Amino acid sequence: MSNSHNSVYDYEVITVDNQGKVRDRQKRQAEYRTEDFGQGVNLELVMIPGGRFPMGSPKGEGNDSERPQHLVTVAPFWLSRHPITQAQWKAVAAFPQIKRALNSTPARFQRDNQPVEQVTWYDSVEFCDRLSQKTGLEYRLPSEAEWEYACRADTTTPFHFGPTLTTDLANYNNHYKGPTEVGKFGVANAFGLCDMHGNVWEWCLDHWHENYQNAPIDGRAWVAGGDDRYRIRRGGSWAMNPENSRSASRFRNSPDFRFLNLGLRVVCVL
Repeated sequence: MSNSHNSVYDYEVITVDNQGKVRDRQKRQAEYRTEDFGQGVNLELVMIPGGRFPMGSPKGEGNDSERPQHLVTVAPFWLSRHPITQAQWKAVAAFPQIKRALNSTPARFQRDNQPVEQVTWYDSVEFCDRLSQKTGLEYRLPSEAEWEYACRADTTTPFHFGPTLTTDLANYNNHYKGPTEVGKFGVANAFGLCDMHGNVWEWCLDHWHENYQNAPIDGRAWVAGGDDRYRIRRGGSWAMNPENSRSASRFRNSPDFRFLNLGLRVVCVL
């Protein structure tokens, strides 16, 4: 059964201008719950409130795969505050197997509090399934809509920080020569989530669709039609330029693809 407790935490939200200079700082609080894996390893999940948002990019930003921009309604859910770390991955890899074996130490860059990487979509689903069985709760990867809604956190700019990024706020463009420890920058978006831009790509549930024509508007994963040879990754990475780290940016890979800048973040269903 789940061994968890709820609380609130304080964090700082920063907004930048076109030159990347900080123009606003706000103190916020978010509700979160902690899943205790034992041996000092915990998973923090932030409550993401339900709401409605314009998904995708307007003309002049991004590319045609991010259009048409469309309104999506998302129900509340819990989302991990950070990308899943190597310590968290190792703990869950020790839980009973569901469908496939997991390498407990798959990462190229080895440090407990760095994001796990070099995990496939199939590995990530197994991680969620093991966590679900162990806790009695439903864990899964986020849908694309849930991921973008959570990343934007009521913003409409390319990044939740504003129109641009700086390397004081996010890990991209190989500035740090690899993944950084989660929460390194000490800032979050308005929902209380860290590292949504850069650091590691994050798998989503959805199959690849070339654009958003006829996309669901209720926040669910889009697995009907499309190309089931591919799954979605979001958020950019430490090795990519900031354009790829935008809230609306989306890319695809085969579900058995693994690379040293590709990890995950998990949803716990209410």
